[in-house]
Amino acid sequence: MQPTTLCQPLDCSYCYLPFRNSRHLMPSVVAEAVAEPVNAWAQGGPQVEVVWHGGEPLSVGREHLATLMAPFQGVKHIVQTNAALIDDAWCVFLLEKDIGVGVSIDGPHDMNAHRITRAGHPAYRVIMRGVDRLRRHGIPFDVIAVVSTPDPARAADFYEFFAHLGCRSLGVNVEEQEGVNTARHEATRAAEFWEALTAAWQANPVVRVREVSRVLDFARTVLNGESPPSPVGIAWDPLPTVTHDGNVVLISPELAGFHDARLGDFTTGNVLHTGLEVLLAEAEERTPWLAEFWRGIDACKATCSYFDFCGGAHPANRYFEHGGRMDGTRTRYCTASKIALFEGVTRHAHAHSD
Repeated sequence: MQPTTLCQPLDCSYCYLPFRNSRHLMPSVVAEAVAEPVNAWAQGGPQVEVVWHGGEPLSVGREHLATLMAPFQGVKHIVQTNAALIDDAWCVFLLEKDIGVGVSIDGPHDMNAHRITRAGHPAYRVIMRGVDRLRRHGIPFDVIAVVSTPDPARAADFYEFFAHLGCRSLGVNVEEQEGVNTARHEATRAAEFWEALTAAWQANPVVRVREVSRVLDFARTVLNGESPPSPVGIAWDPLPTVTHDGNVVLISPELAGFHDARLGDFTTGNVLHTGLEVLLAEAEERTPWLAEFWRGIDACKATCSYFDFCGGAHPANRYFEHGGRMDGTRTRYCTASKIALFEGVTRHAHAHSD
């Protein structure tokens, strides 16, 4: 759920959001339309998570965010925040409503160079001030970090920063080419970074590193003599993102707000006109780019030896890296964040198998 397009008070230089400087607010009718089917899904099944992101969710204010959350029942709300706006009042709000917290911070001070305020100043201090408030109130939080330069020499410092930060888990996103951002990374260096990060984690495994866990879980399945299920054989997860105005974008939220002369605006429909459950059930017919994307997935399966682990490149990466096509295969994102990840983690595991 995108409560607003505005990202305040930060203006990160690597951000992919096209409207992050505009204050478009989600009206309550959009949240109410989404809540109706979601509440039904939450009855008696596994826990449903509603994640508020795609801008800075706290910039809408506590009253409006509470209004947007109010129609939902039996779900777990999570906010993905830059933490710059977190104060004692926000901490009380988060605790009272049992809201999960994800913080976006990229490591030690010098690794946050791309995270700046709208005035052009480094944002590290205001982010850490918010993190300190969370810790003071005993609010657990997870972290997503963007690595702009995957330097193996900095991997240990990077990990130890989060080990001392007190987060429960760490998700690492190597900076990607998508949206209004462009980024390129050399594959060998990326693999060395993942190898060094795995070594740092193994030496002090106090924080779960999302990417390392994915590789080790996959490898454990294989080593136990089980056949890991092929991604193609698993029911696809549409991961619907509902934008501030009710449009639904599947799989890649990074496509929200963009328009292509050939593929349209990438939306499947709008929850104010059609129920979310209908949009998901009829996604194939309502989403013009999906057929082309599935052709790309089939091509990945036929040509890439890493497919069982990776599952194929994401739509946004395909589109932005392959000149507006969804049926290309390998992307630089695949290389740096899937193949290099797999090679780096398994290389470390092999070297320390004794």
